[in-house]
Amino acid sequence: MRGDLLFDSHCHLDDEQFDPDRDSLIASLKEKGIAACLTCGSDLASSNACVKLAETYPFVYAAAGIHPHQAAEAKPTDLEDIRGLLKHDKVVALGEIGLDFYYDFSPRALQEELLMKQLDLAFELGMPVILHVRDAHGRMLELLSARKDKLPKGVLHCFSGSAESAREYERLGFHISFAGSLTFKNAHNLREAAKAVSPDRLLIETDSPYLSPVPFRGKRNDPSKVSEVCKLLAEIRSLSLEETALLTCKNACSLFKIEGLC
Repeated sequence: MRGDLLFDSHCHLDDEQFDPDRDSLIASLKEKGIAACLTCGSDLASSNACVKLAETYPFVYAAAGIHPHQAAEAKPTDLEDIRGLLKHDKVVALGEIGLDFYYDFSPRALQEELLMKQLDLAFELGMPVILHVRDAHGRMLELLSARKDKLPKGVLHCFSGSAESAREYERLGFHISFAGSLTFKNAHNLREAAKAVSPDRLLIETDSPYLSPVPFRGKRNDPSKVSEVCKLLAEIRSLSLEETALLTCKNACSLFKIEGLC
């Protein structure tokens, strides 16, 4: 495969698991075929850290936002600080934001309130959003459908829904991103969803340092391993590896308004 085609559309390079070797790891990514990666915030502190990484490395971009896990802890002033970060030229999305009804670390009402505020902010600024949805696809689709005239573009990161829910998100204008979970042995429904998504809406990611794909399960994930997701997606879609890498790179650049990359 031609080098520098892979775009890891969601990772967490600020995570403490990268503390021992962050700089050397990031420096090695280009030679491993990574055109770019998007490191995503989960609260104000991590969003600031992601912006600093994007400032340091030309091929690293950042997203700033408040994760639903942090909804109960977020300060009233945090959103204004996030607004400021979104004006940075290396910040290309608001995220990750969303709903998590699996862990319920924050009350659902607070998760929904914070989600609505951040969707309003993204729509106002014309920024795409990165949506985290776990055990909450029904409610997320209900909320998004109710505001479809005031809805930003965006992506369902680490997609975990059905083929039908993927089509529903597409109808609302969203992209769908697949992570290492696509490679798991029991991910039959997820692979059906990967077949169903329109070619121009497909993205790939690692969500590293989490969700290592087969054959690296149990080890720390990193952006270079997005190649394993790309490899399986290519097989599912009956495309070559290079075609799939180029397609998903172009889709990411289109969504995040990045020019001249792939």
